[in-house]
Amino acid sequence: MPGLILSAPGSGSGKTTVTLGLLRALRQRGMQVRGAKSGPDYIDPRFHEAACGAPCLNLDAWAMTPDRIHTLAATDGLLLIEGAMGLFDGAPPNGKGATADLARILGLPVVLVIDAARMAQSVAPIVAGFAGHDPAVHIAGVILNRVGSPRHENMLRNALAGSGIPVLGAVHRDAGLTQPSRHLGLVQAQERPDLETFLDAVAASMARQIDIDALLTLATPLPPATATNRMPPPAQRIAIARDAAFAFAYPHLLDDWHRMGAEIAGFSPLANESVPDADLVILPGGYPELHAGRLAASTTFLKSLKNAAQHSNIYGECGGYMVLGDALTAADGTAHAMAGLLALETSFANRRLHLGYRNLIPLGGPFGSRLTGHEFHYATTMRAEGDPLFDATDAEGTALPPMGLRAGRVSGSFAHVIDRAV
Repeated sequence: MPGLILSAPGSGSGKTTVTLGLLRALRQRGMQVRGAKSGPDYIDPRFHEAACGAPCLNLDAWAMTPDRIHTLAATDGLLLIEGAMGLFDGAPPNGKGATADLARILGLPVVLVIDAARMAQSVAPIVAGFAGHDPAVHIAGVILNRVGSPRHENMLRNALAGSGIPVLGAVHRDAGLTQPSRHLGLVQAQERPDLETFLDAVAASMARQIDIDALLTLATPLPPATATNRMPPPAQRIAIARDAAFAFAYPHLLDDWHRMGAEIAGFSPLANESVPDADLVILPGGYPELHAGRLAASTTFLKSLKNAAQHSNIYGECGGYMVLGDALTAADGTAHAMAGLLALETSFANRRLHLGYRNLIPLGGPFGSRLTGHEFHYATTMRAEGDPLFDATDAEGTALPPMGLRAGRVSGSFAHVIDRAV
């Protein structure tokens, strides 16, 4: 079970495109390969799954214990981990949760993806600086990305010739490999009708321009799985919304609950499906603001959700939390009536970024223990009345205002739960 980490000096270097191309190219070779993503991310893992046909999980060195990471990383075949942001970028105050932490925890080598579009000989000190920064983080190779021409490639390779770090490939600039994005990242995999064509094109580009055989020789064995403290299911029978508006659910939590005996059923609010009979109904995060009019018109779903609140617990995260409120205002200023189960009104007409890890102490709702989580959204809260769901602190331990709302059997907040805190 070997593994390898793809990282970069900073965000926007092209890690995701390179990772997707390698995953698909390795699958086309007939290899057993699986992707993983560092940190809290819902979008890239679904692209990983499409590229290689195997489940992709998040490995979060801030929110998860090393034992949890070892267990999740254990897999058959090659594990290719895509880093987040820059290699050493993590949460304040000390960078905890960086991709470099995963390299230390798992003992895996790192391949740096360098955006070389606007540099030549300066690539050498950048690589040297990253290679020498921490002896516990081994920089095993470099992939040059967005190279402008054969002449530019030669300049870059010559600059790195004396570094002792192999250049595994040079990917030339190609506008056709650019992916569309929106405010939380890439457009979701399920929203791209051209996804298979795109992945095949990226795979062909990476196979042509990267020495994949040399890359594979760098992979090293993963540590064995260890006993881990899984999160107990918050109910025996769980119904969870699953569609383009509610796509942000962490597979490792659902797997925990399933392994511990919970029954999990999916349904689609966008298809106006009724909520299944369950002890707990979960509306995960996603992009409800892009589908607010359609959700407001899904009367069968909304009626069944209100009926379910009479006998079942209802829980919403981020986008799901907003749908539990009275109204959601889209970016164009149109207000849409939502479920009306919480005294909450939110708006995207005046966007403001809320971002960061969260330590969560439940004050009610379906979870009975301390949690780790994160917040990442652009919604503005116009009105929120009622009892809070969580006491919260940020990554530095600074107290935050109480998060979320609860009313009877209904609760929710903007926090995405990642794991049980220990």
